[in-house]
Amino acid sequence: MRKIELRMNEEEKYEVIKKLVDSDGNKNRAAIKLDCSRRTVNRMIKGYKENGKEFFIHGNRGRKPVLFIDETIRNRIIDLYITKYYDANFKHFSELLSKEEDLNYSVSAISNILKSNDILSPKARRSTKKRYKQNLKKALENTTSPKAKAEINYKLLELEQQHSRRPRCAFMGEMIQMDASNHIWFGDTKTHLHAAIDDATGKIVGATFTKEETLAGYYEVTRQILVDYGIPYMFYTDRRTVFEYKQKKNPSIEKDTFTQFSYACHQLGIEIKTSSIPQAKGRIERLFNTLQSRLPIELRLKGVTTIDQANEFLDSYICEFNKSFSLCNHNTKSVFDTQINSETINQTLAIISQRKVDTGHCIKYDNKHYKLVSASGQQVCFYSKTPVTVIKTLDKRLLAGVNDDIYDLEMIPEHERKSKYFGLRTKPDENVKSRTIPSMKHPWKIKTISKFVKENIKHFDHTFDELMYSQHDKSY
Repeated sequence: MRKIELRMNEEEKYEVIKKLVDSDGNKNRAAIKLDCSRRTVNRMIKGYKENGKEFFIHGNRGRKPVLFIDETIRNRIIDLYITKYYDANFKHFSELLSKEEDLNYSVSAISNILKSNDILSPKARRSTKKRYKQNLKKALENTTSPKAKAEINYKLLELEQQHSRRPRCAFMGEMIQMDASNHIWFGDTKTHLHAAIDDATGKIVGATFTKEETLAGYYEVTRQILVDYGIPYMFYTDRRTVFEYKQKKNPSIEKDTFTQFSYACHQLGIEIKTSSIPQAKGRIERLFNTLQSRLPIELRLKGVTTIDQANEFLDSYICEFNKSFSLCNHNTKSVFDTQINSETINQTLAIISQRKVDTGHCIKYDNKHYKLVSASGQQVCFYSKTPVTVIKTLDKRLLAGVNDDIYDLEMIPEHERKSKYFGLRTKPDENVKSRTIPSMKHPWKIKTISKFVKENIKHFDHTFDELMYSQHDKSY
């Protein structure tokens, strides 16, 4: 006689009905306990008397589902993926099967078939890989077969070697890896160290401390690179919105948009490559690992307690660090482009935003009101709602672009500094220098900037919901 094994719910029904029959108990109480009708209880009593315990086994147990895919088709799907479509993700693979092989199955069915044979999608999430790795380790502990252990170890090795080692770049300036590290560098609060390292030589080419990881920190590092070395070929960074922005609903490359930093790099001709994988930019990650074990001690011994003191100390420390850890670049050629002057750097590494002229012929920026001033020092008036492109240069200077002209911005104080009616009359200050407004030869021409701001205004710090680009006279 074969042994009959029941599942938990089936075992409960069997015990209740068996007790009911043996003791001739109350059928209504049994129906309440099993959450069924009295008629169902009578049917189970009859089945128990005729077939015994076997009656409580569900009728579909052991049967293949109606939608079950035949074993030959399953093997064919696995073989097609391994030999022909191995680079495709599971959704794309199901579309290709339907289009090319006339195999019409759902994505979930295809996914279950491939996962049951330890095949992961190229787009598998980190949690999926982690769960798969844990299952492999459990299987390795439970198996005793040398052959099975070798197969499992090979699969584990494949997971570990997803980020293979690559050689350094051939030329200095070919790739600059850039990132920021949040750590207790000095004092008792965390600060961010922005740093950049040359991939070919391992030399730190720029570094600065800030309270937070911001655009200003990366601009300062870029300024140091431009001043000390020149224009590099490429920046390799993580996938932060400071460097790259893609609309979530439109993740295609064609609909990608510029950020402030990427637009500045575009003007300088610097390419930006981003990656969300730390191992892809291992040079900068290992640099922070080294600095976190060395730099806090150096800062503590020097008595550094503020960010200004830390940045001042970095100048001398970077030179010592590069002497000890960077490679000799005697035979390494440099592809840094020609160094540019400080004025061009200040104008290129700028923050661009959009404003409109109010009824008082002024604009509001950072909760302060500014008037537009020409090179001669005279205020220039515009109609209300005239669009103005505000450019905040790296040296904190504010400029305004209206149509094809550039003006200086002068803050309007809350109170007059001197009274026209009271106080002594003084001679005008002869030391005040005349205003210097950049010519149209600067890197960000107003026509280009206006078009750029119009396309990317949603991604700037200060934006409006709608922009009205209408032509008005420049002054009354």
